[in-house]
Amino acid sequence: MATAPTYFSDFLSAIRLSDNQVSDLKTGHTTLRKRLLADEDLSPIIVSTFLQGSYRRSTAVKPKNGNKSDVDIIVVTNLDSEITTPEEALDKFIPFLEKHYAEKYRKQGRSLGISLSYVDLDIVPTSAPSETVQEELSSEELISESTIEENFTFFSSSEDSSWKDEPLLIPDREADEWDKTHPLEQIRWTVEKNKRCNGHYINVVKALKWWKKVMCPDMKHPKSYPLEHFIGDCCPDGIVSVAEGVVLTLEKIVNYYPTKPFLADRGVPEHDVFGRLSDDDYSDFYVSVCDAAKKAREAYDCEDLHESVSKWRNLFGSMFPEPPTKENNSMNGFSKRTERTTEIPRGRFA
Repeated sequence: MATAPTYFSDFLSAIRLSDNQVSDLKTGHTTLRKRLLADEDLSPIIVSTFLQGSYRRSTAVKPKNGNKSDVDIIVVTNLDSEITTPEEALDKFIPFLEKHYAEKYRKQGRSLGISLSYVDLDIVPTSAPSETVQEELSSEELISESTIEENFTFFSSSEDSSWKDEPLLIPDREADEWDKTHPLEQIRWTVEKNKRCNGHYINVVKALKWWKKVMCPDMKHPKSYPLEHFIGDCCPDGIVSVAEGVVLTLEKIVNYYPTKPFLADRGVPEHDVFGRLSDDDYSDFYVSVCDAAKKAREAYDCEDLHESVSKWRNLFGSMFPEPPTKENNSMNGFSKRTERTTEIPRGRFA
């Protein structure tokens, strides 16, 4: 059985966001959030801003093919969804965007996108939650830029919090209605899942996101969060390595989900995360997973480290390290390396 820990550590170091990319994200979202709170027209309606998405959940991988890193900013407002239409809510941000991001923004179905030379930003406004939840969403820890890997502790003191039972409403201008979303529950669920997986879960997600990005470049769906959600449903608790998580996740998809399942969204169970995924798109994805599961199992069961690492590299592509030379072929996965291995954080929790 080959878990090849040092090889997976190097692989994960290679595919995670670089220090420069993280710095660009922080510069982009910090500048945007400061401008929003300083804007004389918008600041009166803004209750709080906080980060969501794969960056905050520590499941992001580095972009490819000229794409940029991206970060989502939830802007909690005091707008009344009974009075304000989704179109009107998004339009309130247009003068601000014209002032600071002219010709760099676009109105999207449920958000406002900003494309800078070094990063993409998404403003996701919400309508007014209850006063109790507004206070909870103004927490310094939630407003901070810390991620799961950086000891994001917001949930350690929120067992009896009201936000759990109150999804946020975001404007869906195409459907002309306010739609439920629960980004905090998605983050909380990820924190707890990572604990149950001994800190390996977020790295299993990164590994499989990279597999799809590199080895299935023409496959558009499922996209980032739907794929992550599916991995979360299929990755078993108690895994002791990233390799084990990858194998068992792929095999569960193969064995249990030959047809497209209904994926109940975290915190909004009536929502199907795969709702916009066609049966044909899922079928194409399933075929690719079947092939990947076979390769992963062969790599995992292989008793020769050189051969095992070669098979993992065949699954994940050239960012996975090359196999050891025959004289350094040791099944413990800690064979002599010519380059330094970087420790991958598993996520630290209070």
